[in-house]
Amino acid sequence: MNASDAVREGLIPLLPRLRRLARALAGQVADADDLVQIVLERALARAAQWRPDAALDKWVFAIARNAWRDELRARGRTQHLFAPEEAGEMAADRASAQPAQQLELAMALAALPPDHREVVALVLVEGMSYGEAAELLEVPVGTVTSRLARARATLQAHLGKDA
Repeated sequence: MNASDAVREGLIPLLPRLRRLARALAGQVADADDLVQIVLERALARAAQWRPDAALDKWVFAIARNAWRDELRARGRTQHLFAPEEAGEMAADRASAQPAQQLELAMALAALPPDHREVVALVLVEGMSYGEAAELLEVPVGTVTSRLARARATLQAHLGKDA
């Protein structure tokens, strides 16, 4: 099996995780769907660049991260994104959280700076280790730890201020 076939077959089971990551990065369902499409197109077009000894999920997530940054630059966006209620779907189980709580969490996540939202998406949503996230983001582990600590503090402050 060549690299292109391996990538094509490996992308299918990665789709749910890729979609969760895209929603966490983009904050909006439509933007996340567009991002997933861009990532799939790039991964398939560049399948020959993937090394079979490398983890496919990390390679695809790096493509997603870079594609989202390209999109933000193209739009001229800053750190402020607005999230619709649907963005809460990726952050909490609908059966266990009330819609108002989902919206509140989605708004808190959307208010995070993009670099903090990336770390939350990779470590807390996707379950990567700090080391794996650091490798993917090309930053030291201490940077991941610091960003995650600041993101958690910001989320706690935002979510706890009305309590």
